[in-house]
Amino acid sequence: MRHSKRLPLLGALLLLLFLQIHCNKSMPTEPAGAHTNPAWLDALIAQIESEPVTTPPSAIYGYRYHGETVYFRISRCCDQRSILYDANGMVLCEPDGGIDGGGDNRCTDFLSTRTDERLIFQDPRTN
Repeated sequence: MRHSKRLPLLGALLLLLFLQIHCNKSMPTEPAGAHTNPAWLDALIAQIESEPVTTPPSAIYGYRYHGETVYFRISRCCDQRSILYDANGMVLCEPDGGIDGGGDNRCTDFLSTRTDERLIFQDPRTN
């Protein structure tokens, strides 16, 4: 009888161990603050989230461009231009979009020379 009482307890302990291991795998492994956004970027994300939902969803990507960290807000629709920001939130250029699709012609090499892409934000809302 003693063994039959231990089996449910052993099963419960194994289940808890499994859940603990599974949950730990989904936790980030980077130290806290490893990829924190600048305050201006968090404000831009908050602004996007306060605007009506777009299709396709608004998104911001981080890249390296000419050795610097930059942030690229892709155009949301049609003839609108995408915006490229420097690390301080200053607009560098509008690399694409507009009526002719070529942006403002101030950083024509951005799309071909950017590296280290990472998604910073994508609006999770849908229409």
